[in-house]
Amino acid sequence: MLVTQTDILEQIKQLILDCIAGNRLSQNQLYQLFASKMFAVCLRYSKNREEAEEIVQEGFVQAFRSLKNFRYEGSFEGWLRKIMVYCSIQHFRRQSKMPQVVHIDTSYVEKTGSEDILPQLDKKELLKMVQSLPPAYRMVFNLYVFEGLKHREIAELLHIAEGTSKSNFFDAKLILQRAVTSSLKVAKQNY
Repeated sequence: MLVTQTDILEQIKQLILDCIAGNRLSQNQLYQLFASKMFAVCLRYSKNREEAEEIVQEGFVQAFRSLKNFRYEGSFEGWLRKIMVYCSIQHFRRQSKMPQVVHIDTSYVEKTGSEDILPQLDKKELLKMVQSLPPAYRMVFNLYVFEGLKHREIAELLHIAEGTSKSNFFDAKLILQRAVTSSLKVAKQNY
C-alpha cells in the first residue's frame, strides 16, 4: 500500500492530538519522528553534542507544552524547528553573561582561490568548525546563514546592537575562512 504525503500529515496531526491529550506513547513517537532532525539543528548552535542534546530536550519540553498552540497552518517540522532555535538562543543567553571577544586582524583576508572547497571538506569537519566559533559568533552566524534572519532581527533576538551582529558575523566568516584554508592545506600536504 502506497503511503501518501496526505497520509503522513494526517498521522502527524493525530499524534499531535494524542500528545495534547497526554498520551505518553504518542509523545514518544513524535519525539522519535523528529528528534534526529532537531538534534542536527541544535548541534549547529552548540559547542558539542552534550549541549545539543540538552537543548533538544528543552525544546521538546517546550514543544509539548505549546502543542495546543500549533495551528496546522504550516509544517509541524518548521514550527518545531523554530522552537529549537528559540531554545538555542535561550541557552546562549543563559551561558554567556559576558560575550566573548576574539580580536581578528581584519586588514588581511586570506584568499582560498577559485576552487570549490565544499566538496573537499567533510560535513562533520565543517560542523566542527562552526561549533568551534565563540558562542556569540556561532549564534549570529547560524541565525544569519541558516535561519535567514536579518541583522536587525538577530540584534533584537539576542539583545545586542545591530552593528554588533554585523561585526560578529564578519568575524565568524573570517575565522571559518581561516579554518577552511588551514584544513585544505593540511589535506593537500597529506595527499
